[in-house]
Amino acid sequence: MAKKFTYRGKTVEELGTMNLEEFAQLLPARQRRNLKRGLTKHEKKLLETIRANKGRDKFIRTHVRDMIILPEMIGAKIGIHNGKEFKPVVIEDAMIGHYLGEFSQTRQKVKHSAPGLGATRSSKFVAQK
Repeated sequence: MAKKFTYRGKTVEELGTMNLEEFAQLLPARQRRNLKRGLTKHEKKLLETIRANKGRDKFIRTHVRDMIILPEMIGAKIGIHNGKEFKPVVIEDAMIGHYLGEFSQTRQKVKHSAPGLGATRSSKFVAQK
């Protein structure tokens, strides 16, 4: 039998029945403080959109990278903007309490190749790319 996911001793069903204040008490200090200050208008709009499309299989695009993943967001397909494009992410139960931006990296690994034109005198005879 597969082990059932729990967050701080609570199952996903128990987390889903909690209100925002009760859920915030289970989070680490930074996320708890963030939720205690209230959701911004952009975070509220995103949450409303997720609630409206709960049953459907709709892809929701957002720039709100600092939104904390709440239990009611599980199963949603969200496109998180990384500065260039929207990276598709399916919210899973293990992501609860993390920020959306953690799942859409803004930087890529640098891939160096041969020196470009005009790099140095010695690269003058390297074939053009």
